[in-house]
Amino acid sequence: MKTIKTLSAAALVSAAAFTATQAHVTFLDPEAPQEKTILATLQLPHGCDGKPTNEVQVRLPEGFVFAKPQPKAGWELEVIKGDYQKTYDNHGSNVKSGAIEIRWKGGNLSDDFYDTFVIQGKVSGVEAGTSLAFPVKQLCGDAVEAWDQVATGGGDHHKLKSPAPVLTVVAGGGNGHDHGDMAGMDMNAAAAETATLGDLEVSGAFAKAMLPGQPVGGGFLTIKNNGKTDDKLVAVSSPAAGEVQMHEMGMQDNVMKMRELKDGIAVPAGGTVKLAPGGLHLMFQKVKAPFKQGESVPATLTFEKAGKINVTLKVLSAQGK
Repeated sequence: MKTIKTLSAAALVSAAAFTATQAHVTFLDPEAPQEKTILATLQLPHGCDGKPTNEVQVRLPEGFVFAKPQPKAGWELEVIKGDYQKTYDNHGSNVKSGAIEIRWKGGNLSDDFYDTFVIQGKVSGVEAGTSLAFPVKQLCGDAVEAWDQVATGGGDHHKLKSPAPVLTVVAGGGNGHDHGDMAGMDMNAAAAETATLGDLEVSGAFAKAMLPGQPVGGGFLTIKNNGKTDDKLVAVSSPAAGEVQMHEMGMQDNVMKMRELKDGIAVPAGGTVKLAPGGLHLMFQKVKAPFKQGESVPATLTFEKAGKINVTLKVLSAQGK
């Protein structure tokens, strides 16, 4: 009995240490290779003293460039742009400015749940072994949690009360190509498959691989109307999700807003409508299992006049554009 009590006490100490570690805002993968495009995935483990999180602000450090945030259903995006301290090469073009802060706004993340916030970007001009700090501000109504402390003079970053999440830069290697290049080739392969329904052609159907904890999945495709009559995509369903919605995204005064298109998506006669990241897209809600790269997602599209057609969305890399 004495041995059992001793083990139980040790387990409690270990659990408490684990909980304390997970209490901070951290990156899912704390390492970032040089000169590579990555998905920097922030993990938000709790609210502010039990209050739900409504806004997450992330300041981007110098050397993390060409940043693009991943949209989240139910949240608005604000991308604050400014000048870099240095000039960076982007496929032969000199770039001196870009996103320096990302804000997810207007959400309602309960303290009972955790979520991830993803930023695609490239670590450039940074030596291996360097730590890049991403100060985060978490807003919960009138309460604020600031994760912005950075260790100096060789101090232990993990001992800080409110440490900023950090990426450690590691040697990259390779020829400079990243996952985005591979995703582009996969998309070309997906575009070769076409489904026909009367005068309508549906091609290039794909979905993005989902990250751990990601609650919804995105779907994309192209619809071409070869006929002389307008039509409309009025409904989408899939056995892989409890619900599939049609959404539209657009930038207004540097704020990216997402809205559901409950009336459907018009497909004009003789026209082509493209559902692509950053614009029109499908949103798979209540997914039964996260989409994994290399798999496929079946879906049924229902048009107002043409009727129903089954399509298969290939699941590409999460970095697919």
